[in-house]
Amino acid sequence: MKTFTATPADIDKKWVLIDAEGVVLGRLATLAASILRGKNKPTFTPHMDMGDNVIIINADKVQMTGTKRKDKKYYWHTGHPGGIKMRTAEQVLDGAHPERVVEKAVERMISRNRLGRVQMTNLRVYAGAAHPHEAQQPTVIDIKAMNPKNTRSA
Repeated sequence: MKTFTATPADIDKKWVLIDAEGVVLGRLATLAASILRGKNKPTFTPHMDMGDNVIIINADKVQMTGTKRKDKKYYWHTGHPGGIKMRTAEQVLDGAHPERVVEKAVERMISRNRLGRVQMTNLRVYAGAAHPHEAQQPTVIDIKAMNPKNTRSA
C-alpha cells in the first residue's frame, strides 16, 4: 500500500468560525494553527496548504491565565540604534488593535517559511462579533465545550 500524498485537486477548503470570548489564548491559538495547517484532516500532507480558512471573532475578549496579561511582553526594533520597543499584552488588548495578540500567537505556532506565510493568509481575526464572511457559511467550532480547561476559571 502506498502512502497518500495530496495534490491540489484533492484539497477541499472550508470555512471555520471560532468565538474567542472567554477562551484561553494559547489553547485558541493551538487549535487555530492546527486547522490552518490542515492537521485535523485525514489527508494531511505536510508540504501542501491543506488547511481551512479560519475566522476568529471577539479577539478583544480573549483570556490569559495567571499574570500573563500584565507580564507578557511584545518586543520589536525600529532599526535605529537603541530602538528596541516593548508593549505588554494588556496594552495591546486595550489599544486600537487587540486582534494582533491572537494573530501573533497563531503566527508563532505556524512554521516560518513560504508555506507558513501562505497558511497565515487564511486567518482572519476580528476584535468584535461582526465579520464580513457570512456568504461563506462558516462552520462554528465551540472551543469552550471541548474541554473545561479551554476557558479561564475566575
